[in-house]
Amino acid sequence: MFERLQRSWDLAMQCLAVLRDDKSLLLFPLFSAIAIVLLVASFAVPLLPLLAALSPKSGRPPDHLLLYSVVFLFYFITFSVMNFFNTALVEVALRRFEGEAATVAGGLRRAWARLPVILMYSIVAATAGTVLQAVEERVGFIGRIVIALIGFVWAVATALVVPVLAAEDVGPYEAIARSAELVRKTWGEQIIGNTGIGLVFGLALGIVVVIGGLVAINAFMASPSLGIALLAMLVLAVCLIALAQTTLQGIYAAALYRYADGDTATGGLDADLLGGAFLARD
Repeated sequence: MFERLQRSWDLAMQCLAVLRDDKSLLLFPLFSAIAIVLLVASFAVPLLPLLAALSPKSGRPPDHLLLYSVVFLFYFITFSVMNFFNTALVEVALRRFEGEAATVAGGLRRAWARLPVILMYSIVAATAGTVLQAVEERVGFIGRIVIALIGFVWAVATALVVPVLAAEDVGPYEAIARSAELVRKTWGEQIIGNTGIGLVFGLALGIVVVIGGLVAINAFMASPSLGIALLAMLVLAVCLIALAQTTLQGIYAAALYRYADGDTATGGLDADLLGGAFLARD
């Protein structure tokens, strides 16, 4: 187990080196976050009266069809935006791995060209998410465990959909099938890589929040203006860590796609680490 965690750490450090060489990759999750906030807000504000009517406190009988329509809309918006910018990110990462010049604009152009397929896949993903949530709310404890397992299997099977959308001219269902094929071929039984990246950044985030929070509180006692300034810096640091983690996971997904597809050119990433980050199925 220690060796697997060590490999995950080494892989995360190599992905970080790729990001360090091209910091513009951070723009994609930043654009994604801004777009999601703006789009969700633009839909949520007009829907506030409807959401209030759907609230249990309203005393009205719940309209499940309307409620799940709102849930589906939320999923569709967030998935569409995330998949669009993740496709652009992976496109740039793939070009970097091939030693080609790649720009943010180039990644966005590729994502725009694939927009119809991205939207169709987002409809599929939003439908799956809405159905799973609807079923989960109607089953008991054991049923929720089963639904959680189904959701996990879905997440694993579709883990490489975005790299497929970026690299291959296929439709949404073909992309899902292709992702599942690559997952079965390379990842095997135990997922370590993304967990390792999550642990590294989770630890970093925890340290920053605890230490930064204590410093900001102590500073606020002495000078409220200084405390507020430090708190703002802490929020910025948390946002930067989240952006870096999301970007690294995109780079990691691109590298895994190339490895699973049989391409050993990984733009400086160690192929042995890529293979060792997951236990290959016999």
